[in-house]
Amino acid sequence: MRALTLILAFLSALYATAEDKPMPPDYDYVYHLVQARLWEPVVENDGTYYPPTYDADGFTHATANPAALMNVANHFYKDVDGKWYCLRMTEESLAATGVATIWEGTAPVGDKEPDFEGSDVELFPHILGGIKPAAVLEVLPVQRGEDGTFLAVPGVTD
Repeated sequence: MRALTLILAFLSALYATAEDKPMPPDYDYVYHLVQARLWEPVVENDGTYYPPTYDADGFTHATANPAALMNVANHFYKDVDGKWYCLRMTEESLAATGVATIWEGTAPVGDKEPDFEGSDVELFPHILGGIKPAAVLEVLPVQRGEDGTFLAVPGVTD
């Protein structure tokens, strides 16, 4: 099912006309927040990471705007305990591993709606596949409060 979803999304993006494709914002990086317990085995085995909601969503969610990163994190993941990382990538680094990125409006993460402040004012990078360690330029620690609030990604959100 995962392969079919990826193929259909890739073909849709490939054959869309230039008028159909929204222009991506002018950001240097693509960021994905990941639970450390899910990312570390992928690195150890040189595998491919797929987020828990990949099958339902059909892509890997990402954010490009550093100013929006903590807002997105707190909306979708505040209640998910544990250590988190922020993966810093580019569209080019993802493409070098065979993965395309398209820019679209916000979308639900699993069954959680994207009804957070600012969700309707920008496009977000949607990664049409999983993330290979080779696509990641830097793995950054995420600072969280005792109540689970995402506070900062040093070097990104400050």
